Amino acid sequence: MKHIRLRRRISSGLAFAAAALFAAPFVSAQAQQQHAHVHGQMKLDVAIDGPTVVIDMESPLDNIVGFERAPKTDAEKKTAEEAIAQLRAADKLFAIDPAANCKLGPVDLRSSALGLGNPDPNEPPGHADLDATFSFNCTNAAAAKFIDVNLFNAFKGTRQIDSQIASAQGQFKRQLKRPAGAQAGQPVRLGWGK
Repeated sequence: MKHIRLRRRISSGLAFAAAALFAAPFVSAQAQQQHAHVHGQMKLDVAIDGPTVVIDMESPLDNIVGFERAPKTDAEKKTAEEAIAQLRAADKLFAIDPAANCKLGPVDLRSSALGLGNPDPNEPPGHADLDATFSFNCTNAAAAKFIDVNLFNAFKGTRQIDSQIASAQGQFKRQLKRPAGAQAGQPVRLGWGK
């Protein structure tokens, strides 16, 4: 009887180890996908909650400044300083629907290469990101139906923005592409609702 129980424990342990072994590549691939670093692409998550509109941005640093490491030359340092100033003036990058009556609140910038905030410790070396959280205080956030996004004009390396929006009207996914031709200098509208 003891021999049968021991065999069951061993086979259970082996089954668990095999399952863990086969799941490891899937979990690893899933973790890599969650932290995808694709030049030209940026992620925006918009949450409308109570009196606030919060925009979380994830972007390869290259989209913002044209390189993805700490700035080395005076020109690169100047480029980084200008980009940081543009991001801190987020009300110029994101014009929220006037019906919501929003004013820019706290801006949190994070980038290990630029020495900003508390960056992601899992960021692979040589592939620096810039993550940011922009908070807007509004008198009627629920009335917002769009944000005019001016990131393509501000940051020439950005070609596509993948966005998710969570609002009282529901959850939405949108994709914005860099405009061409006569529309090239205009903000791109990120809209939601029914």
